[in-house]
Amino acid sequence: MTHLDPPGGHGRPAVPSANAAEALARCVSVEPAKFAAAHWGHTPLLSRAAELPNATGFADLLSPADADELLSRRGLRTPFLRVAKDGQLVPAARWTGGGGAGAEIGDQVLDERVLEQYASGATLVLQGLHRIWPPLVDFARDLGLALNQPLQVNAYLTPAGSQGFATHYDTHDVFVLQVDGRKHWRIHPPVLPDPLEKQPWGGRADEVGATAQGQAALDVVLAPGDALYLPRGWLHSAQAQDASSLHLTVGIRALTRYALVEELLALAAEDQRLRASLPFGTDVADPDAIEPELTETVEALRDWLLRADPGAVAARLRQRAWPAARPAPIRPLAQADAVAALDADARVTLRPGLRWQLVPHGSDAVALRLFDRTITLPGDCETAARVLLSGVVTRVGDLPGLPDDADRITLTRRLLREAVLVPA
Repeated sequence: MTHLDPPGGHGRPAVPSANAAEALARCVSVEPAKFAAAHWGHTPLLSRAAELPNATGFADLLSPADADELLSRRGLRTPFLRVAKDGQLVPAARWTGGGGAGAEIGDQVLDERVLEQYASGATLVLQGLHRIWPPLVDFARDLGLALNQPLQVNAYLTPAGSQGFATHYDTHDVFVLQVDGRKHWRIHPPVLPDPLEKQPWGGRADEVGATAQGQAALDVVLAPGDALYLPRGWLHSAQAQDASSLHLTVGIRALTRYALVEELLALAAEDQRLRASLPFGTDVADPDAIEPELTETVEALRDWLLRADPGAVAARLRQRAWPAARPAPIRPLAQADAVAALDADARVTLRPGLRWQLVPHGSDAVALRLFDRTITLPGDCETAARVLLSGVVTRVGDLPGLPDDADRITLTRRLLREAVLVPA
């Protein structure tokens, strides 16, 4: 994490983003460089409300009234809600049902059943709020740009005195943002540092339980406006105090070095030596029979790794990472109107949060790589396209490198239709 700018071509910053810097500043009480060096992926960081810039806390992102709105009037379906009690998930059948006339589905959240669960001490977990609640859509996009990582946002509503989940660890880093009420957190060091998604805490439940009985590394009560950063693997449990609690958890889906290993191994299928069959009749249960094959395989793999193409690895990582972080929403009707009304005086800009690469394609074209597809453009459009992709608000008639306004409008209309640009 070396900058706070949205990535443009090849992940480099496009234009400075004050919103991205502000989003990170709401979560940590230290400068970004210090956070990156001293805490990111290493140690927890507690930031009290008085140390953070937003005096109103986090209720602007999701308040208790907003949570009630989601639970009662927005037609939520699974998996946008989970319910937990006594450390276990409550089966969805106990709080979902049919949606009534015109919504003949069986998994809509039923507010009266949710009330029953919550009143009996269950924790409500609103999931995927970075996709459905506008303030969190924007906040998650800005924070994701600051960290250059895909994010998810959940909300936890816990009745007074209750604890939704037993001590556990997450396989992704998190920011905990306390919105309302107070919650007591006990944090312990990892039993498995830097766990992968395939290494959840349930496989080490005995170690987790034993460690949780020891002295906590951090034992704090979060009040409204406080924030807590936890690297993946750190054990934690949280209990609401004398009133109900609402907090947001921002999960950071950072890629790991193991992701590089996975992609390298996927590409290793190109090597014929590594595709070779084991000798006829090999007893794979016999270590002595396997040893010479293992030696030769390791040698072949080492030789292949020394020739590995960073560009091929980066292309596979792009296909994994970019779709996990959606750009800003667009308004389809307004976008269609902008396409229809486009003229040389119209002003457009890059869709916020859009990741892109513009690379040569053959002898007379360029390819614009996006998170979900690749667009091919004529080579003489490259100069104008780079201006449009810069993130700067641009008048269509001022685009360079094209002979006339008709060509400028054609290019801009294409990129508006492809949801690359938005009206400024």
